[in-house]
Amino acid sequence: MADIITIKGNIVLPTGVLFDSYLTIANGKITSVSQELATNTEIIDVAGQFILPGAIDAHVHCYSSRIEGFSNATKSAAAGGVTTIIEMPYDADKLICTQELFENKKKLLEKEAVVDVAMLATIAANGGLEQIPLLAESGACGIKVSLFNTDPVRFPKIEEGELYEAFQEIEKTGMPVGVHAETDSIVRKYIGKYADLGNNNPSAHCKSRPKVAESTAVLTVMELAHYTNVKLHLYHCTFQRIFELVDYYKQHGTDVTAETCTHYLTLSEDDMDRVKAKGKINPPLRLEADKSDLWELISQGRIDMITSDHAPWEINRKQADNIFENSSGAPGVEVLLPILYSEGVAKGKISLLQLIKVLSENPANRFGLGHRKGKIEMGYDADFVILDPKEKWVIDETNMQSTAGWSLYNGMEIHGKIKRTFVRGKEVYNGKVVEKVGHGQFIRAIHGSEIE
Repeated sequence: MADIITIKGNIVLPTGVLFDSYLTIANGKITSVSQELATNTEIIDVAGQFILPGAIDAHVHCYSSRIEGFSNATKSAAAGGVTTIIEMPYDADKLICTQELFENKKKLLEKEAVVDVAMLATIAANGGLEQIPLLAESGACGIKVSLFNTDPVRFPKIEEGELYEAFQEIEKTGMPVGVHAETDSIVRKYIGKYADLGNNNPSAHCKSRPKVAESTAVLTVMELAHYTNVKLHLYHCTFQRIFELVDYYKQHGTDVTAETCTHYLTLSEDDMDRVKAKGKINPPLRLEADKSDLWELISQGRIDMITSDHAPWEINRKQADNIFENSSGAPGVEVLLPILYSEGVAKGKISLLQLIKVLSENPANRFGLGHRKGKIEMGYDADFVILDPKEKWVIDETNMQSTAGWSLYNGMEIHGKIKRTFVRGKEVYNGKVVEKVGHGQFIRAIHGSEIE
């Protein structure tokens, strides 16, 4: 393609849709958004289709499974209209908790990624708080921690006293701190209680992680954030009360945002007998009524963002008869935008503008990317997606980019199809991934009032 590209279609801006209008890009940036042709260039006409800002998936685990890596996860992202991913700091063999480890992983992504990548860092369970300003210096978009001990080596619990000190240090950098919020002692107690139900009883996983384990952890970290003034983000929230508590703290001046995930909007505990260990996710799938509540909250603007929590385990990690012996998590970056459009916008549950807010603008602003990502606007990176709202298709797990090779949503009919994905003006997907690994760049986060 030429250096200057003009695309004609229905351009989705933060304030509304410009129908039959022109988006012009040059040198990877948006140079014009207009209802009139701004320059004499060849036009790509996508009449009747939406030109959306590229989605930002703020919750991706590229290296929980080593064979996935940046290459396959970002190919999945490209196919799903996700132009930037935010990578988690919990690799299969280590925590990304020092500047050296962070810089090494940054070099890896610049060789392997197809779409752009921002990176979170973390802290070790036994100290290392002196690394926090160094990680900010390296461009980390935030710090991720957990109140649940998923794995003592790669995904440990950080004790509350250590968190209080860490929050104070993180606040000085301007970075947000994101938390996996489940109270470890409650979950451990209830795993023990329901362990005898684990064999061929997938719903035992849901019973072992009651809602109170999530809400008590959320309250703990919001209190810590209240007293330290740190920017707080809550990952994968699953039911309405969590967002009611978030509203309360927001009203009292705490700087907190919260997300939910695709699976909590489309699946429930009732599906566990069908999907079995594939549906083992932390926190677990909730009640059918909770799904409806979450959609209503999105429509009210009370959920800040929606993510995939992409965890691309190979199928052999999901085949144990005992539900508790399986890995937790599921692949999802490739279907984040399609499912949210199909289940949300096409079914009238949320508007198109609400969709781009929770998938693009809000995650960009929260994680320090809002100076160049998150919306279609002059001067911003030319990250956008062309979506045909009329085309219907069926998710086929055998035809996806992730090494996982399976999908929770296999066989689901989707209304609206992604036709093309562009990252900094380069087409990376047009029915197949067409850009090579190495196109993706590390996006250095900038935290400050100028982008809030």
